[in-house]
Amino acid sequence: TMAIVNASPGPLLLLDGDLRVVAASASFCRAFDIDSESAPGCMLAALGAGEWAMPQLLALLSAVASGAAKIEAREIELTRPDLDTRHLTIHAQRLVYFDLQNLRLLVALTDVTGALADQKLKEDALRQNVVLLQEVRHRVANSLQIIASVLLQSARKSPSEETRGHLKDAHNRVMSVAALERQLAGSSGGEVEVHAYFTQLCESIAASMIGETDQLSLAVTGFGGDVADRVSVSLGLIVTELVINALKHAFPDGRRGKITVDCDFRTPNWTLSVTDNGVGMPRDPVDVRPGLGTSIVRALAQQL
Repeated sequence: TMAIVNASPGPLLLLDGDLRVVAASASFCRAFDIDSESAPGCMLAALGAGEWAMPQLLALLSAVASGAAKIEAREIELTRPDLDTRHLTIHAQRLVYFDLQNLRLLVALTDVTGALADQKLKEDALRQNVVLLQEVRHRVANSLQIIASVLLQSARKSPSEETRGHLKDAHNRVMSVAALERQLAGSSGGEVEVHAYFTQLCESIAASMIGETDQLSLAVTGFGGDVADRVSVSLGLIVTELVINALKHAFPDGRRGKITVDCDFRTPNWTLSVTDNGVGMPRDPVDVRPGLGTSIVRALAQQL
């Protein structure tokens, strides 16, 4: 045992039942500035400048000596005069052999000060990156809002009905991404709560396409859930396209009606539907010609 302790590459102590040092590895003496010649026979509490006289450590080792405990990866702080505090991981166990009169404890120590400092630096950097990302997303959302406003103003000024329709569609597509960026700016994990996102998105669409009229209503129902930001982009654009299609085609001649966005993201099998109580699809298949919105929905659905 003495040979193993002396040759140990890691800090190692051999103590007796009174917590007196029987042997200390050379690595222990180097690591903690202990005189290797005076350490054997010295009480643990008297090592160095008394920094090892920690009541918690001594109580734990006494419990190990009595056989009542075994220390595995217990963290302690070693505070020494005029030196930085060091964080240590301690392992201690009682050696079992036939000489019952000479109790021995084997104590192994690992200095984790550097590892903890590195971990703190990584966590601080991660928090800073999250803050920066949220700020970027906030700025992106503001920029998209400006672009959407320009598109809407251009639509109102255009003399062409067809051009106005295309500009309004582009406005709503930009607004769907802007709403997503605002949701992401308020989240910390890069995930989006879809029910809240759909609600904000539909409020934006209603404000630009329905206005203050009480002829049409747009509601979000169902149960939400958190999805990755990449997925929420596709979901938001799908909802935008389907709602725009319903607003453009389901309620001709001032017809009253309701559009409902319903979702359930509580299980792995998601459901998302956009329904309306309008005039319905044309009965003659010849008249059904998929437009840009339908193509976008199909492509995004296949992606998902």
